[in-house]
Amino acid sequence: MDNLLEPGMFVRHPAEPDWGLGQVQSNIGGRATVNFEHRGKVVIDLRQVTLQVVYDMGR
Repeated sequence: MDNLLEPGMFVRHPAEPDWGLGQVQSNIGGRATVNFEHRGKVVIDLRQVTLQVVYDMGR
């Protein structure tokens, strides 16, 4: 699933709900750069964290 993360997709970090909604900026070599509402840009090692894709923006 992490291979399917593409720029523009919206995600949440399961262990950091306070970060809010994040938008994927890039996904290269198993590392995703995500811009979160309340945390800013974070590089996430996708081998360690499975981001939750948000399909319904109202959730």
